[in-house]
Amino acid sequence: MKIEYLGHACFRLDDQLVIDPYNDGSVPGLGNLRTSAVKVICTHEHADHSGRECVELVPGECEFEIKEVASFHDDQKGVLRGPNTIFVITNEAREKLVHLGDLGHFPDEEQLAAIQDADYLLIPVGGYYTIDAEMAVKICEAANPKHIIPMHYRTSESGYPELATVDEFVKLAEEKGIAKKVKVL
Repeated sequence: MKIEYLGHACFRLDDQLVIDPYNDGSVPGLGNLRTSAVKVICTHEHADHSGRECVELVPGECEFEIKEVASFHDDQKGVLRGPNTIFVITNEAREKLVHLGDLGHFPDEEQLAAIQDADYLLIPVGGYYTIDAEMAVKICEAANPKHIIPMHYRTSESGYPELATVDEFVKLAEEKGIAKKVKVL
């Protein structure tokens, strides 16, 4: 599976599927997103995750199986920030990728079962609007993915100032012995 990181929480898979495109101007420091795909999916309707118009749809058939798992954008069952959809995406080779979107809580038993043993887990780590680095590490330990790709964090060039950098997540992953699974794109 070819995973291309386009910034913030946006990824393109196998040049076919774009997940969580950001709208122009919605993420400080990121330029306008212009890409193409056969299909676009969004975990929720906030501007930094729902820029469908920034993706040119091209003819073709999306070859991924996509399962939606309902979750929340906060730890109060969506009261603060609303719903969030976790996407469990499988390709023809049966590789499983999980995009957690703006998950704001530890997954319940059903959610955890759905994301368990993924080949790739795309997980927010910046805190404030989502889970923080500490919760992200706990979820990674419980979900046992083969590869962990952090997202939704601040860099020196982009991101919301309220967000933490990826450094805290990487440090905690090292302390817990899961750093070898982490790939910062």
